[in-house]
Amino acid sequence: MNINIRGDKIEATESIKNYIREKLERLEKYFDEPSSLDAHVLIRVRNGKEIIEVTIPTSKYTLRAEEKHEDLYAAIDLVIDVLERQIRKNKTKLNKKRAVEPIGFASIEEDVEDEYIDTIVKRKDIESKPMGEEEAILQMELLGHDFFLFRNVDEECISLIYKRKDGNYGIINSK
Repeated sequence: MNINIRGDKIEATESIKNYIREKLERLEKYFDEPSSLDAHVLIRVRNGKEIIEVTIPTSKYTLRAEEKHEDLYAAIDLVIDVLERQIRKNKTKLNKKRAVEPIGFASIEEDVEDEYIDTIVKRKDIESKPMGEEEAILQMELLGHDFFLFRNVDEECISLIYKRKDGNYGIINSK
């Protein structure tokens, strides 16, 4: 696995880089060809917390995890655990849906817990009235949700606005 580590307002020392590499190598056993993968790691500090973001794009999907902790090494351990759970969960799901086509995971001999089985527990039909992005943000805040789906009059499409972890907003448009 090719690992790209960079720090934002924090120096990525050699010992930190070695620790991250050592932990990410733990994930290589799950992939058929780990040498073809790139892992992008960003470490930063915000409000006294150490934050680590890891993104591993594969040919079928992207693994991504972010963790915060007072101790950077603890945050690294947590983010690796999250990525490992994502790999197990996605391997099981994708192998069920595409039993014929291999997806790039090596075999996992562990039993995956039933908590990973997909079930739709609620279905909701909404009537989407045309509105601008500012009104959509207001509606989302009034509802107390982290996201809001609406017909965007500015972009002339269906849009999903969501609240990001940093407190800002993101938007996804469907053309």
